[in-house]
Amino acid sequence: MSDRPYDLIYELYRGSLVESCHFGAVAVANAQGELVASWGDAHTTVYLRSSAKPFQAIPLIERGGAQRFGFNAQEIAVMCASHAGTDDHVAAVRSIQSKCAVSEEDLLCGVHPISHQPTLQAMQQRGESLSPNRNNCSGKHSGMLALARLLGAPLADYINPNHPIQQLILQTFAEFCGLDPEQVIVGIDGCSAPNFAVPLSRAATAFARLCAPDSSGLVFSSARVRACHAITNAMSTHPEMVGGPASFDTTLMRTLAGRLVAKVGAEGFQGIGLLPGALYPGSPALGVAYKIADGDLKSHTHPVGDAHGQARPAIAIEILRQLGALQSADLAALQEYGPAFPIYNWRGLPTGEGRPAFKLVMHHPAAALQPA
Repeated sequence: MSDRPYDLIYELYRGSLVESCHFGAVAVANAQGELVASWGDAHTTVYLRSSAKPFQAIPLIERGGAQRFGFNAQEIAVMCASHAGTDDHVAAVRSIQSKCAVSEEDLLCGVHPISHQPTLQAMQQRGESLSPNRNNCSGKHSGMLALARLLGAPLADYINPNHPIQQLILQTFAEFCGLDPEQVIVGIDGCSAPNFAVPLSRAATAFARLCAPDSSGLVFSSARVRACHAITNAMSTHPEMVGGPASFDTTLMRTLAGRLVAKVGAEGFQGIGLLPGALYPGSPALGVAYKIADGDLKSHTHPVGDAHGQARPAIAIEILRQLGALQSADLAALQEYGPAFPIYNWRGLPTGEGRPAFKLVMHHPAAALQPA
């Protein structure tokens, strides 16, 4: 390891020669904010991008929005999603909007191409144009509008960082990280909503607290504890709503059913929350946050079709393997993603392999990784 923020984390071989590589940093923390394991600089400041979505949904659920509007678990899951734009995703988004009396015209997330090709082809056959509800952030934005409706705040300009709901979301996220709001760097995300940058270790702490909001030492209200449980339950029981048919998040949560939640972010960020008992009976919750320095460029598309690049899923599997979170059956079910995977050329001939190039550094609280 070095004093640089990022260290070598994944290598791509052509034959026996390393042809290219990725650098990255990893933080694993518990709900008390203790660093359990790391690689690179676990305190380097990074944007969470879409990995912040579960925390952006907390204020709505915490204040009784699900009960007030009758949101179900699938709708809560899609509020936390970077969804693929399928008809099922759009139906859930429309249902959210109908229940809180907003519409697609209120969304300020913009329009972009969708990643699920069968849906895109079906839309083309129907002559249907892309619209804001197909945006992978439309669930998050619909949840923000629901929060504005719940609080009696203006719907217009709900993405302004100074809007009351965005100030509330920022305050909530900072509390999960164990920071003051002034310590959170606020930028504008691809969907035009505010996004947050914090030290990687603080992001990992937030995911641990999401999974164990009633841990000893935390002073979360009973309403917040219930909101966290509602969100992690929604994500883990309806993983198809969080990503989609070709999403690594969906595959990982489906494979490790009820043991973790996962949320990808753009530019090579990933957040994972290991629920209590995921490692062994009685094991504490852990948060995992990592960043690939080059953003895991999409020029190296993963053979199974995940739109966010190939190194990120493989690194996730290797982190979880080193933490002892994966059983042999889990590794077999996830093997097409990594931790190592073959590389083929356009004729389908094997030309090389991707391989992890890191070993987590375990810190003092790493005793939590071993059963008593």
